[in-house]
Amino acid sequence: MSTENLNSQEAIDKLKNLINKIDVGMLCTQTRDSKHVHAVPMSRQEVDDEGNIWYLFSSESETFKHLKEDSSVCLLYSDPRDYNFLSIHAETEVSQDKARIEKYWNKMVEGWFEKGKEDPRVRVLKVIPSEAHYWDTKSNKFVTFFKVALSGVTGAKLDIGREGDLNI
Repeated sequence: MSTENLNSQEAIDKLKNLINKIDVGMLCTQTRDSKHVHAVPMSRQEVDDEGNIWYLFSSESETFKHLKEDSSVCLLYSDPRDYNFLSIHAETEVSQDKARIEKYWNKMVEGWFEKGKEDPRVRVLKVIPSEAHYWDTKSNKFVTFFKVALSGVTGAKLDIGREGDLNI
């Protein structure tokens, strides 16, 4: 696997591409009460043109409580079928931005909030990446395994993918 660090717009494009492809990532928060991270699956609403990742979530969630103590998070995305992975360290901002709630509201989100868009528990989470690293084989698992095995047997250097930092 070769290294390919990406910067600025290329990094944002790669981040968007991987998140939009994988969709659900594990949002990890930390609390003072535990040495373990708290991880929950979250489906993104949008990755904007600056690389920020947006979610809707509840003020009654453990995640909300944790973010009040520590606004830093880690997001982990994994697509084992195609061997695509993404790790993001970020800061967050929480709001009740009505325009964003309106923009991101959908049937899936509606299932979490009994009172709809006007539910006082609805919060908007903006995740602002500070560090990101990706692994992208650019092929499926079978082809990747075949290339690795062939490389091991023949000694040939085969392109099995890229990994690198995303400097947004």
